[in-house]
Amino acid sequence: GLKPILCVGELLEERNAGQTTNVVENQLAKSLADISIDDMETVTIAYEPVWAIGTGKVATPDQAELVHSNIREWLRIRFNDRVADTTRIQYGGSVKPENARELLSQPNIDGALVGGAALSAESFTGIIKNA
Repeated sequence: GLKPILCVGELLEERNAGQTTNVVENQLAKSLADISIDDMETVTIAYEPVWAIGTGKVATPDQAELVHSNIREWLRIRFNDRVADTTRIQYGGSVKPENARELLSQPNIDGALVGGAALSAESFTGIIKNA
C-alpha cells in the first residue's frame, strides 16, 4: 500500500551550467523506465533541487514553476495527457511559511514536500495556513 515519491533535482553546479532540464529529465527517464501508465497512478514526483535541501536557499517561484512545467511536459511525451495532468508534482527545497504561498500558487506545483520545517509545529502550521 505504499505510494512512492520520486525526488528529482540538480546540484548547484548543474543549475549554474544551465543543465537543470537535462539532469531532471535523465533522472525521470532512468527512474520511470519500467513504470507503466497504470503504475503512475500511485507515483508522486517531487522537484527537490539538491542545492536547496537544508540550506535555507529556495528556488524562486518562477524557477520552480519552470521545472515543474518541464516535468509535466516530459510526462505527457513519455506517457500521455492523463498521466501528465493527474500526476502530483510537489516542490521540496526549504519550504517555509514565508515562501509557501508564492510557491504553491504556481499552476504546476501541486503541493510541498516539507522537510525540516515540519519539525516545528509553529513552522508547519504556518506553511499550511499559507498554502
